[in-house]
Amino acid sequence: MKQLTHITRGLTITALAATVALSGCANMSETQTGAAKGAGIGAVAGALLGAATGGSKGATQGAVIGAGAGALGGYIWSTRMQEQKRAMEAATAGTGIGVSQTADNRLKLDVPADAGFATGSAAVSPTLQRVLGQFANTLNANPVTAVAIVGHTDSTGSDAVNNPLSFNRANSTRDFLVARGVSPTRFAIDGRGSREPIADNGTAQGRAQNRRVEIYVAEPAQK
Repeated sequence: MKQLTHITRGLTITALAATVALSGCANMSETQTGAAKGAGIGAVAGALLGAATGGSKGATQGAVIGAGAGALGGYIWSTRMQEQKRAMEAATAGTGIGVSQTADNRLKLDVPADAGFATGSAAVSPTLQRVLGQFANTLNANPVTAVAIVGHTDSTGSDAVNNPLSFNRANSTRDFLVARGVSPTRFAIDGRGSREPIADNGTAQGRAQNRRVEIYVAEPAQK
């Protein structure tokens, strides 16, 4: 629970850093606005990394460093990123795992619970193991990228259960990739519990959508 407290503090710092970075965009030129938005994106990634690796102090430092990196250009969608997306689309075909490019040029894998974890469990399913095995290969082929893994639950049960479960699922996913040669220094992990639903928790279908793990891969822009 101490780790989760650190993460919560880090996410608060993330929001503040992103707000500061974006607050002046209205009166900026197009170039200045792009830099500010990049700073906000970088602050989010940096604070998440800090929260996962160094508690609230690490989140503060990560937000500052990330904001500076984001201001220099944020993330890029390179040929390597496109190749990784195609490889993961092939690897996830028929599994229910979504693969997409985000608006800020990250590769996203959206893993629903039925493809990743049994109810109440943080053990990686055989289906997800097969996908993560290929994913590890693509990460090792593109070592300049950073990876953020975020676990989510539905609203069934208490925060005392859901918060650590969501974090443990993200942690299990990270550990599986590290065991296959991906450097542990490339990862940030977080568990959001039931705080960020994407569907209605009042229906079984909605709850199934909310039980998920999201994996983000980002290639930083070069100076």
